[in-house]
Amino acid sequence: MSLLRENAVLALFFCLGLGYLVGKLRVGPIQLGGICGVLIVSMLVGAQDVSVNADVKNVAFALFIFSLGYIAGPQFFANMNAKGLRFGVLSVMEAVVVVLMALGIAEAFDLDVGTAAGILAGAATESAAVGTAQDAIAKLPGITADQTTQLQAHVATAYSVCYLFGLISIVLLTSQLFPLLMRIKLPEASRQVWEKMRGEGGELEPGEAPSLPALVGRTYLVSQGEGTRISQIQERSGQLVTVEAVQRGGKKLGVDDDPVLRRGDQVLVVGRRAAVLDAGHELGPETSGVPGLDSPMAVRQVVVTSKDVAGRTLNSVRDQDRDVTGGVFLTDIQRVDHHLPAVGETEVHRGDTLTVVGARSRVEKFASRVGATVRSDTADYIYISLGICLGVLLGKIVVHFGEISLTLGTGGGCLISGLLFGWFRSLRPTFGAYPPAAAQTMKDLGLAMFIAVTGMAAGPDAGPLLKQYPVLLPVSGILMVVVPAFLGLFIGRRLLKIEPPILVGAIAGQQCSTPAITAVGNVAQSSVPMLGYTITYTISNFLLPLTGPLLVGLVGLNGG
Repeated sequence: MSLLRENAVLALFFCLGLGYLVGKLRVGPIQLGGICGVLIVSMLVGAQDVSVNADVKNVAFALFIFSLGYIAGPQFFANMNAKGLRFGVLSVMEAVVVVLMALGIAEAFDLDVGTAAGILAGAATESAAVGTAQDAIAKLPGITADQTTQLQAHVATAYSVCYLFGLISIVLLTSQLFPLLMRIKLPEASRQVWEKMRGEGGELEPGEAPSLPALVGRTYLVSQGEGTRISQIQERSGQLVTVEAVQRGGKKLGVDDDPVLRRGDQVLVVGRRAAVLDAGHELGPETSGVPGLDSPMAVRQVVVTSKDVAGRTLNSVRDQDRDVTGGVFLTDIQRVDHHLPAVGETEVHRGDTLTVVGARSRVEKFASRVGATVRSDTADYIYISLGICLGVLLGKIVVHFGEISLTLGTGGGCLISGLLFGWFRSLRPTFGAYPPAAAQTMKDLGLAMFIAVTGMAAGPDAGPLLKQYPVLLPVSGILMVVVPAFLGLFIGRRLLKIEPPILVGAIAGQQCSTPAITAVGNVAQSSVPMLGYTITYTISNFLLPLTGPLLVGLVGLNGG
């Protein structure tokens, strides 16, 4: 341990590496996850008087919370509609209930503000609330440096215990208990919703590829399709196929000229498997690959920015914009950092990233109509730095309600700034580049580093607090998950009439619980629950971090 005490860099990355290793441990559907593992390891290391300068924690948290807001910004504002606000009821309920329960527990057991905030952050499984609460504690009036350190340590300790029990509770509720209470088998119910949305086939695990891909290309020798125009073939298929190339007598014809096919022509047809096979029946026998006939397909990621497209289903976009969508095939939809079913009834939101395949000219035409092609630009550090600076300044604003002083702090300010800057970027994707992979990496690394430094600082005070509340912390963690989750189940089914598979995803999202939606997806063997998760996850990611400063302002120095 002396080596770790003498080298802060070594201590930090030791906690990160070992923590993520511990986070891989799985018991049934329960997996701790990297952040929980880092917190446990760092608290054990910190108990041996190993620490890292607090400035590292502050910088890491600012990067994490801004990146979180930046990624979620387009979806947050896209959900400010009737459907989004409908699901948002669950997120608002979650935020209100956990604050009220944390206040009640703090009052009943005379808890200090740090322990109360840690219970809230842990039970809500919202790591960002740890940082916003600690930031708010540092700004409390009439508090010494030693008191600040102790109360911030209590946040981390209470968070670690409540997070663990809260995590187990929300995973078991959403993936196991709630489907039983709704009397459904999650895989069958998800498949029914999938079929209703006109999905095709099952889904794949990461690293797998279909043995029979939906999008195929075939070459045919025209025998019975003589006299048919290319446009007629495409129209009869419902634009599910496109003729990419025609060769006659060793020469390629221009498909844009819509030529009439003759016997002996060789035709390359690309599109959905069934439609391509049907087209082949009209044309003639399939042939092996023809040299010079193959036409490379462009694969692009297109971010949705058009107001005319946002809020519409894929079927609607395809049917009403055939001049743009013809010959372009959608293979994936990514929203925030999650993948959704690319089926006809899925709604497209501003900020969604669509993976499309087709001829280069058609894909570029589609991208110009829908939004903009995602480019692997280097990050615009001017834009990112400006956003973080404005967030820090916003966090310094203090609002007084009588004797209560409320401030967003660095965390809340950078979160709002990130939301706005991410949204601006989605409206005008020609500036402010922050590549999705870079933003996701910065979010994950920033949070992990923040948790590691926080855990080491909390280590020396963890033992006494756990001895003082050996039962209260676990019970609080369980109750503060169970109560809002059951309320979400009741509201979702009885009042909002949400489909059961989508509802369990939405309940996992109101808790911002990635392990829960992972467990639900594994049980459901489908991404259908993700449709509910992404909406509540985005809104809760904004609301729950703000509950930290709110609770600190309401509890004040009670017991501290």
